[in-house]
Amino acid sequence: MSDQSSQLPSYIASATPNPAANRAPWYKNTAPTYAGIFLWFVFWQDAVATKGGFLGGLLSQGIGWALLSLVISAAVCHFLFYLVPGMLGMKTGLPLYIVGTSTFGAQGGFLMPGFLMGVLQFGWLGVNVYFSSMMVAGFLGLEGTAVKIVMVIWGVLAAFVGLKGIQYVAKVATYLPLIPLIVLLLLLAKTMGGIGSFDASKFVELHKGIAPNAPAALSTFAVLASMMTFVVGFFATAGAAGADFGTSSRDQKDVSMGGLFGVAGAIILTAGLAILIVAGTYGAAATGKAAVEAGKGGLILQAPGLIPVLLGSKAGLVMFLLAIAAFPPACFSSFIAANSFKTTLPKVNPFISVGIGAAVSIALAITGWAGKAIIVFEIIGASFGPVCGAMLVEYVLNGGKWSGPRAGFNPAGWIAWALGFIVGILPVLNIYQVPAAPVAAFIVGAVAFFVCAKMGLQSAVLPMSAK
Repeated sequence: MSDQSSQLPSYIASATPNPAANRAPWYKNTAPTYAGIFLWFVFWQDAVATKGGFLGGLLSQGIGWALLSLVISAAVCHFLFYLVPGMLGMKTGLPLYIVGTSTFGAQGGFLMPGFLMGVLQFGWLGVNVYFSSMMVAGFLGLEGTAVKIVMVIWGVLAAFVGLKGIQYVAKVATYLPLIPLIVLLLLLAKTMGGIGSFDASKFVELHKGIAPNAPAALSTFAVLASMMTFVVGFFATAGAAGADFGTSSRDQKDVSMGGLFGVAGAIILTAGLAILIVAGTYGAAATGKAAVEAGKGGLILQAPGLIPVLLGSKAGLVMFLLAIAAFPPACFSSFIAANSFKTTLPKVNPFISVGIGAAVSIALAITGWAGKAIIVFEIIGASFGPVCGAMLVEYVLNGGKWSGPRAGFNPAGWIAWALGFIVGILPVLNIYQVPAAPVAAFIVGAVAFFVCAKMGLQSAVLPMSAK
């Protein structure tokens, strides 16, 4: 057999851990960065709405159960999707595309999770382009072709800045996330008087009267499953990226606290406020009636959609500010994609690879497909749910340490990902509505990796010089 060290790709051999001197407390990096992700209005706008338009949305079983379902979903994100990648990044000082090679192999890790992370960023960019452009167009009073032009401009600018000017966006992004937080608190102040009067059964009946052909209200379990689909699907790639955040953490406490506040805490705060805002709007007679009239034959279940009802003439400006606050996330998506492609496609000019990806993102926005945010969440969850599941089991089996890169394409990791992805993608293909599909994909990936590992379906660990 040839010397295994010769099998180590240069991108792994040259990897250098982030030194302790470059690390900082959790409240200076991990927590605020993650919190900024969840303050993006595209996340919290779907805290009540459902993909199938079910009667009453996620409030069909009441405010208390919706909030408890949210807390459970937030805990899943922190403990199952974020914590292990974060610990791996902290303990090794190495980013995701390096630590992932213990699960998917030195060659396989090049594609999974490295290249896949870059590709999926353009799905996020498409979602950002669609919703942000719609808000900008609404503020400017644009329609038709003019809206599509805004989408093109937004997507091109985000891709360009992500490639060349991310350091400038990062400075502005420190303060822009305060905009959606202020908006949420303002909307809560306008609606909190109706929260105590909200009645789930009356809300479902109201919805049925407006949309008699809508699917029946979700059961208690179905509300929890739908909440997990929306929350975990949104977070899946960011959870795996916890490895990158972990490289800036000093110790286990930084990793844990960064996740508890930046991930779980931010999820509960932002989506929780959105749930209360929707409930409070329909719990009060005046705003409830106004929301029904504004719905024009439908029921508005997305908090941003209620802004015109609650803020009147100021609505346009507020929605425009939400769109501006969403520009840095669009740039960061392009930035992450560019870094991924620079690593996995070093011979391809980043302007070409990112340009092609941005063109696809813009096309998804123009066609309206990117506007189906929950479906995008399902695809993200199906893709990265099994990645996180397999990484967690590999970490546990190795005694809470990084085992090091494995040769070639590690069979256990790839089998686990394939089986998990199949389960997670079934709802998107309308083959079978798997409850909480991203979590199901995680579980299948975790179990499959465990079984494969116990069967000896793992390639050899390659020696790696200590740095």
